[in-house]
Amino acid sequence: MIRRSPNIWDNPAVYEVENLAVDRAGLIEATMRSIADWSDKDVLDVGCGTGFHLPRFAASARSVVGVEPHPPLAAIATRRTRRLFNTTVLNEGAADLSLADASIDVAHARWAYFFGPGSEPGLAALERVLRPGGTAFVIDNDPTTSTFGGWFRRGFPDVDPVVVEAFWIERGWSRERLGIRWDFDSREDFESVVRIELPTAVAEEVLAEHPDATGVDYAVNLWWKRF
Repeated sequence: MIRRSPNIWDNPAVYEVENLAVDRAGLIEATMRSIADWSDKDVLDVGCGTGFHLPRFAASARSVVGVEPHPPLAAIATRRTRRLFNTTVLNEGAADLSLADASIDVAHARWAYFFGPGSEPGLAALERVLRPGGTAFVIDNDPTTSTFGGWFRRGFPDVDPVVVEAFWIERGWSRERLGIRWDFDSREDFESVVRIELPTAVAEEVLAEHPDATGVDYAVNLWWKRF
């Protein structure tokens, strides 16, 4: 089952602003490279959205495949990468990967399909396409800490971080806790992104509580597993 992502599905232009504001220091990618460098490797980006991260991988990878189930986003990702000889975009879901068995070295899913319980079919497909020794990364919110983590708990109280943590640990995944930032160029950009990421009432509350902010501290979990 494909999980709808209203933030990017309904607001791809605003989500692009968010992508540009997330982790400008590059801590997530630096940590990933320290665990499994994708230079000259075959990379899969699951839930690639508009393809924001595909050129970053393509700059050093041997090949890159972006998988996106929502046709309008897949079309944007295809246009974005049309001049990249080593990059392909597939309009398909995480549980229905058409890639060959053992064809991928490094897989990446960032705020995509893998939120813990319910993602078992997608994880099974991921395991099938990864080569022995390949590494998968899943980047997700850590709602237990940081300013944004507090906002996330208020907006999505049904997401139980204890349950999510147990899901990954029981399946043999390791975690790196990372403290990154949202840093926007303007208050207008900041407000627009807060409003697509949080339910309306919570978004307006936090904006009122932080009237001058153009960025906040933001905690993420980088889950990873070597297969």
